[in-house]
Amino acid sequence: MSAAMDTESTYSGYSHYSGHSKKAHRQGRDRHKSPRSKDGSRSEKSVTIQTPPAEPLLGNDASRAEEGQDDNWGETTTAITGTSEHSISQEDIARISKDLEDSVGLDCKRYLGLTVAAVLGLLVFLTPIAFILLPQILWRDDLEPCGTVCEGLFISVAFKLIILLIGTWALFFRQPKADLPRVFVFRALLLVLIFLFVFSYWLFYGVRILDSKDTNYQGIVQYAVSLVDALLFIHYLAIVLLELRQLQPMFTVKVVRSTDGESRYYSLGHLSIQRAALVVLENYYRDFTVYNPALLTASKSRAAKHMAGLKVYNVDGPGNNASGQSRAMIAAAARRRDSSHNELYYEEADHERRVRKRRARLVVAVEEAFTHIKRLQAEEQQKAPGEMMDPREAAQAIFPSMARALQKYLRTTRQQQYHSMESILQHLSFCITNNMTPKAFLERYLNPGPTLQYDRDRWFSKQWTLVSEEAVTSGLQDGVVFVLKCLDFSLVVNVKKIPFIKLSEEFIDPKSHKFVLRLQSETSV
Repeated sequence: MSAAMDTESTYSGYSHYSGHSKKAHRQGRDRHKSPRSKDGSRSEKSVTIQTPPAEPLLGNDASRAEEGQDDNWGETTTAITGTSEHSISQEDIARISKDLEDSVGLDCKRYLGLTVAAVLGLLVFLTPIAFILLPQILWRDDLEPCGTVCEGLFISVAFKLIILLIGTWALFFRQPKADLPRVFVFRALLLVLIFLFVFSYWLFYGVRILDSKDTNYQGIVQYAVSLVDALLFIHYLAIVLLELRQLQPMFTVKVVRSTDGESRYYSLGHLSIQRAALVVLENYYRDFTVYNPALLTASKSRAAKHMAGLKVYNVDGPGNNASGQSRAMIAAAARRRDSSHNELYYEEADHERRVRKRRARLVVAVEEAFTHIKRLQAEEQQKAPGEMMDPREAAQAIFPSMARALQKYLRTTRQQQYHSMESILQHLSFCITNNMTPKAFLERYLNPGPTLQYDRDRWFSKQWTLVSEEAVTSGLQDGVVFVLKCLDFSLVVNVKKIPFIKLSEEFIDPKSHKFVLRLQSETSV
């Protein structure tokens, strides 16, 4: 029984495999025969591209040489291996190109909707003014004189239009937060209602006033005032449907990240599935810790090593009687699998010990670096003007004393791809400017923060796809499950309705709180 290693030609970005004859393949196999690697896994024929790590904190090769293998896990910018976190195939490339085309279509749809809403809003605000001005332009000499009441209606129309304009600007003219796959049903319903309402008013105005050339100008102005009043009521209806209806919590959603199982709970009101997905994503960037695929590498390599221990290859052929030896090897592999929990325990214990050690070194290094900084007062600035530095220069002066310890800690905790040298210097200068303590400076690096804390180019989730069995415009219901997918992971959302709670009242008479003291011979009272 022996293990066979396949030769594989690897290039940066693409892999080409050439066919050989059976004899040549056998000779190459015998020539390259070697024992299995330490992890016991075999390379697969797949093109895998890892994302490049962040800018290294220090370019010191000596410090890298002192690091162990676990600390230099992300040194290379491009790696092609059999087990990786990011893989791109022809289907992925086709899907990415389709997403780009869909994004162009979403932009066109968004601008079309904004154009229709703007044109309709302009028509709504110009309609009452046109109702008042058209009689003055077309049959001014035949109109009855406008009295005091009629002139007062002009002021009423003007102030109501101003109020309606401000309310419309506050409710509708907002910068969109996202591109939803479908239209917002209530918003589209309100646009249709306003269009039908204004159209009906114009139809009545054309038939009863323009055709007959009505001379009662005060009645025409009152007709315009009634239009403005109706528009204000429609605006109140829009506030109820778009803002107030969703405030009362009716559902509880559980959001689980598919890769590491991190979960959060949120309370939502009456929302459609696509708007609930938008609320979930807004809370995800704030509440969930940043997605770090490097933390999953160790568990995957350990699982691959244990699975590789169960593989048995019979190179000599089925003719030999090696069934007893095969059973013995399978039993040994099963015992090795049963003892895997001990390996996991010692690996985690060693990693925690190394993290605590380097965290202590980092804390001490940062505290010593901050002791060299002193904020100068106004009278001290006149004594030594040549020794003064701005916050950026002070950060650059003390950063080398803590850079080595910070670099080792970030590598050990697998966070170096999220913190470049420039971002650390900016954060350090910010802490110096605001007179913050070393503990406040280290808070960002000792505890992984939410996604919004890091630069946008460090995010692994920017474009999402909503997957749902129900229509995305339908409302939330008990038991609905939908998935939000991005390139590297997905968020599984499970909706549960908040149960109906029934409270009953029980009255207790304050005079009923009477007690007696029962003494026994054994008590000390």
